[in-house]
Amino acid sequence: MTEERQTIPARYGKALVLERGQDITVINSHGTQVVDTWAFNRHDLTEYMSMAHTRSFHSKLLPVVGESFMSARRRPILAIVTSPGVHDVLLPACNEGVYRELGCTTYHRNCQDNLHEALSALGVRTPVTPDPLNLFMNVRVSDQGAILRDVPVSAPGNYVRLRAEMDLVLAFSACPQDITPINGPDHTPKDAHYTVHR
Repeated sequence: MTEERQTIPARYGKALVLERGQDITVINSHGTQVVDTWAFNRHDLTEYMSMAHTRSFHSKLLPVVGESFMSARRRPILAIVTSPGVHDVLLPACNEGVYRELGCTTYHRNCQDNLHEALSALGVRTPVTPDPLNLFMNVRVSDQGAILRDVPVSAPGNYVRLRAEMDLVLAFSACPQDITPINGPDHTPKDAHYTVHR
């Protein structure tokens, strides 16, 4: 049984609860939208999905289908069931500081604030902003070690299916970046969607 498709509105965040063993499909409906993704142990929010511990555990940049992202306590927290396309595990969530660096003089929506807004809507608070799993974000490292941010290569309708390895609070942000081409050459954030498989 599958839950009705839910929207992650462009520039905003969304949070939900997943039971251990439940799957969720995250859909890049327009093919160009980056979706920052976080997972927290529902019973202890100090345990969260950690990109650094995931890289260390697997000794590679990105897990593959059948492997799991790890928590900061090095326990499986979110498994990859299907994962076409390119994703990023290197960059942090955008925040106000990023947009000031890019020339914004007034408030700009950002993934860090989206995370905390989305959690607050569930009555959940955490003092930390872990580095996210940046679904559909096209980041690569050059031969000289430079981090290169390229336009997305995902196609409309591409999706990632993930499985909760423990009871989770899961949060998403449809990244508000509209200054660089992270969300496509038109610099326009768009809605993404998800479905929970009951």
